[in-house]
Amino acid sequence: MAKIKVQVFGKVQGVFFRQTARMQAQSLCLVGWVKNLSDGSVLCEAIGDKDSLLKFIDWCQQGPEKAAVNNVSVEWVEDDHPQIAGFCIVD
Repeated sequence: MAKIKVQVFGKVQGVFFRQTARMQAQSLCLVGWVKNLSDGSVLCEAIGDKDSLLKFIDWCQQGPEKAAVNNVSVEWVEDDHPQIAGFCIVD
């Protein structure tokens, strides 16, 4: 198991990015969360196997149909939290 923090910049709010990120993460059997940040970006934290995380990163570089992703920052971090269930949208 591995853990990533992904911050996505561009036109990523108001385009269903969080909802489709959750669906993508669930289809890849990842757990974690996604939320909008006040600077207009979206932040995701995901835990799962490395191959699935790499596929999630690839998806984040495109996002949903109406998104316009300019940049994606990825940080591989140590999974120091207890295992969580599911993938949720954080307000």
